Amino acid sequence: MNFNLTEEHIMIRDAARDFAQTELLPGVIERDDKQHFPDSLVKKMADLGFMGIMVDPKYGGSGMDTISYVLIMEELSKIDASASVIVSVNNSLVCYGLETYGTEEQKEKYLTKLASGEFVGAFCLSEPEAGSDATSQKTTAIDKGDHYIINGTKNWITSGGRADVYIVIAQTDRDKGSHGINAFIVEKGTTGFHIGPKEDKLGIRGSDTHTLQFNDVKVPKKNRIGVNGSGFRFAMKTLSGGRIGIAAQALGIASGAFELARKYSKERKAFGTEICNHQAIAFKLADMATDIEAARHLVMKAAWDKDQGNNYDYSSAMAKLYASKVAMEHTVEAVQIHGGNGFVKEYHVERLMRDAKITQIYEGTSEIQKIVISRSLLRD
Repeated sequence: MNFNLTEEHIMIRDAARDFAQTELLPGVIERDDKQHFPDSLVKKMADLGFMGIMVDPKYGGSGMDTISYVLIMEELSKIDASASVIVSVNNSLVCYGLETYGTEEQKEKYLTKLASGEFVGAFCLSEPEAGSDATSQKTTAIDKGDHYIINGTKNWITSGGRADVYIVIAQTDRDKGSHGINAFIVEKGTTGFHIGPKEDKLGIRGSDTHTLQFNDVKVPKKNRIGVNGSGFRFAMKTLSGGRIGIAAQALGIASGAFELARKYSKERKAFGTEICNHQAIAFKLADMATDIEAARHLVMKAAWDKDQGNNYDYSSAMAKLYASKVAMEHTVEAVQIHGGNGFVKEYHVERLMRDAKITQIYEGTSEIQKIVISRSLLRD
């Protein structure tokens, strides 16, 4: 097996790393503190092709592979997970869903603008009583002939206030169970579509998260994605790709915290020497580096599976499960290595620790990943 990155992959990674250091790092503490959506930075990421990384160039995308995507996600997430989650949702959930299942008309109208960064997309699945369980949708889309009427509530929607295009999962025929679900494209400003207040979150505070209300929202039938009743499959396959993006985000958060902790341990002195020379700290760093490298291999394997056309449900769930665990555990360790300095904002690790927690929650909790993995293990 060849574990070496290609020259193109190295160039992509280095470009993302340079952007993160020069553009994302300045102001990241203030954006987190004030919950500022990074509008100008999203535009710059779009100019670099980050908002449509894997989209075919004929639709305005960069045409890169999934390996490139996770390399970009890791570098952005080392510095600003709020910026990286905007990239993740736009790519993994919105652009992927439209390019894979959308009509040519939908691609020309929406995908081109999403991939170029002119539009920002949001994916609307979660509800107050249904997280990633698409079969428990309470939001309904009633067929009225040439259009649907959507009613319901979606919550925890990333880019919910900033997005221009929303992919909404709704129940059309409850009696058909998973075969009665559809996915729809809803434009911002549609009559009856209301955006609730921004959530005041623990982490990823620079990305805006909102509850959305749909009150008799009229959606043309041409805005349904895929054939009637295909919404469940659409949601599940899209979420599998989304897990790769979030696994890469978790990897980046963990890697960023490790780099800060290693640097600090070589500068901070205690008992007459740099603290990295104390075995208690050196062993922590060794454990962190080992776990992060293991997470990186799982993330790359899931990305490789997707690029090869393999079924990546299993590998993406494993990558997301393990990488998010590593992110949470080792951002805590990074704070510990920094001691009291780790508890204040200027050293960055406390923010990374707060950001890490969400990687265990969105795109399905750790328990949901274990369900996906165990079902794959026990299928035969």
